[in-house]
Amino acid sequence: MNRKHKNSHDNSTRLGIDIGRVIISPFDLSGDDTQFLNGSEAVAMQTPPSPGAFEVIRELSEACAGNIWIVSKCGPKIEARSRRWLSHHEFYARAGVDPRRLRFCRARKDKAQIALKLGLTHFIDDRVDVLCHLTGLVRHRYLFGPQREPIPAWAIAVPDWQHARAAVLARVSCR
Repeated sequence: MNRKHKNSHDNSTRLGIDIGRVIISPFDLSGDDTQFLNGSEAVAMQTPPSPGAFEVIRELSEACAGNIWIVSKCGPKIEARSRRWLSHHEFYARAGVDPRRLRFCRARKDKAQIALKLGLTHFIDDRVDVLCHLTGLVRHRYLFGPQREPIPAWAIAVPDWQHARAAVLARVSCR
């Protein structure tokens, strides 16, 4: 794979956003999402969105002319559950994201192939390892939520959606 950043799509902001522990709130303050992953369907559907997620994503979608993709790593069972959760919470209508802009992969490193194919310029994820795979591909990498380890110097720390809004809008090139 060519690891150099190349956005052949255009010069506008193209944002990728993870689902688990980013759009879907962690079950508890430790960042644990096992209730969504391993709990019953009813418990999973009751898992709330991260505070402010839908409203901020709508604002970012408007600022980026709709150039937002939801990119998640999971297996088939959690992919189906995530699709149901997004529908159950009316994510697409409330957040202003086109439902055709949903991508799933089976390995975290595969998010890099998706980012390259879509020409993503920004990416919000809660995992350092995912953002590391995007080195040289995605210029602005945002590390979402509380972290157990120190934040790498290359990552933009966004502990919540209000910080994510400010950080992304400060770097948007599509207004």
